[in-house]
Amino acid sequence: MNLKQLSDLKSVVDGRSKRRIVVASAADKHSLGAVVNAAKDGIIEPVLIGDESEIKRLLKEESAPGDYTIIDEPDPSKAVRLAVQMVSSNEADVLMKGNVGTSTLLKAVLNKEWGLRTGQLLSHIALFEVSAYHKLIAVTDVALNIAPTLQDKIGIINNSVGCLNRLGNLNPKVALLGAVEMVNENMEATLDAALLSKMNQRGQIANCTIDGPLAFDNAVSRESAEHKNINSDVAGDADILIMPDIEAGNVLYKSLVFFARASVASVILGAAAPIVLTSRSDSGQTKYDSILFAAATS
Repeated sequence: MNLKQLSDLKSVVDGRSKRRIVVASAADKHSLGAVVNAAKDGIIEPVLIGDESEIKRLLKEESAPGDYTIIDEPDPSKAVRLAVQMVSSNEADVLMKGNVGTSTLLKAVLNKEWGLRTGQLLSHIALFEVSAYHKLIAVTDVALNIAPTLQDKIGIINNSVGCLNRLGNLNPKVALLGAVEMVNENMEATLDAALLSKMNQRGQIANCTIDGPLAFDNAVSRESAEHKNINSDVAGDADILIMPDIEAGNVLYKSLVFFARASVASVILGAAAPIVLTSRSDSGQTKYDSILFAAATS
């Protein structure tokens, strides 16, 4: 399946049963607005945990129906624990952060007794709709893993490839980004990229096609790749961009949003269920698209 717009994710969830999403500390206006819209569109069935009176007040502002499941727990830490335990016990399919700190949520997710550990690395994936590119493109990791090691990058690749496999792309093209497209012993990202590409060729990393190192222009522009005589199935047609570190990833993410006016949806992968962990500055549309993304991959 070749998805070109974030709205195309709707075709992935159409015909499925509604995904049950539990929102931890749900008394957050912008998050609730996105949840209400996704519920109206038949994508999710929400469970809202938090200060019941405040949640009801915000739902009234959104002109939402009064039949939402609400669990009254004003304490944010306790609300997070209840939400995580619902997912852990298969009472919910997706976890979403409300009005609570990211560190509080992730601490609960990683709890050894009742958290959502799977043994996989947690990683962030952002799915972009960019007018200058011919299909949706994923960027990872821009939010969690600061300076990923070779082993971390294997985990990030496996998470992101599995995610796109679930969206119907059974052989996503993975570009390992660096500042240059040639291996340079003084640039660790290029050494990692060469090793990961070879691991893919040997079947150690499966269900995708990997190439790298590739500079950004080579990864997204066939013309640029041809100009540099790069013969690659990935160059100019990448589905996933693997960032060398969090700084490069975060700069690219924000450049696409603020300069290219790209639309984006993002989730956390590697836990027992997708986690919608948007920031307060994200638009209502981004939160909605992230819910849709999580529902499509759960």
